[in-house]
Amino acid sequence: MLRPDKFPLAAAGWPYLLGAAFLAAVATALEVWWLAVPLWLLTAFIAYFFRDPPRSSTAPENRVLSPADGTVVAVEEVDEPDLPEGRAQLVSVFMDLFSVHVNRAPVGGRVVAIRYQPGGFVNAARPQARLENERMSVIIERPDGVRVKVVQVAGLIARRIHCDLVPGDTVQRGARYGMIKFGSRLDVYLPLQARVLVGRGRRVRAGVSEIAEL
Repeated sequence: MLRPDKFPLAAAGWPYLLGAAFLAAVATALEVWWLAVPLWLLTAFIAYFFRDPPRSSTAPENRVLSPADGTVVAVEEVDEPDLPEGRAQLVSVFMDLFSVHVNRAPVGGRVVAIRYQPGGFVNAARPQARLENERMSVIIERPDGVRVKVVQVAGLIARRIHCDLVPGDTVQRGARYGMIKFGSRLDVYLPLQARVLVGRGRRVRAGVSEIAEL
């Protein structure tokens, strides 16, 4: 398979891209232009949606990076039993249609737990989405023992969460680890002592933007 830095398309997008391109090529060969043109446009959109540009960061090791492209829609203190004290600072990033949808690890360390939770598909921008929607949670423990939880939350039209990690894996900060096909939101749960560096409405980029300091 072509490497992302040679052809920047997420692996999960290849079936969609090849399928659309095949149908478009068939319609073109048959000179069914009313069908061929929309199919080629669909092919171009799929290539754009599943784009996976290389990213890097020179941020200090105590900084938490955004796991997704998009807009910060929530910064608040919430109950979170998976982190010490049962409370956490939550930073939520909503991915719109034009965002890069590949997700990246906000911190580096060992994956200590992964949990899939089935649920609904309400608008991911709504506060209740983090508790009601389908989601995949990953808890990463840094070498210093600090744990950070990142949750992929499906949205209104998203129906497939993809996560490459398994418990016991070691992941580098900013590394690709999954995506939500056609959606939608990433929630990062931080220790109460963390200093959040972003506010609501801030545009962020996965693997680049610093959202907190530990």
